[in-house]
Amino acid sequence: MTVRAKFVCNVKTQTMDGYTVKFTPVTSGSEENDQYFKWTPFGSLEMGTLNPEAAEQFTPGMEYYVDFTPASKG
Repeated sequence: MTVRAKFVCNVKTQTMDGYTVKFTPVTSGSEENDQYFKWTPFGSLEMGTLNPEAAEQFTPGMEYYVDFTPASKG
């Protein structure tokens, strides 16, 4: 089973060690956001990357889907 949530990028920071990107769940702004806030996980998400090309994919203010899919134990 996959659980999909919708988060907004709040901040992207470049550091000496790479990039940090912080997200919070959407809470309003559209009918879809209202439904995501009502039915999916909430909290905060913080990620880091050393890869500048990966960091370029995240823009503060943009919304992103986050899918949680079980990984095999292999």
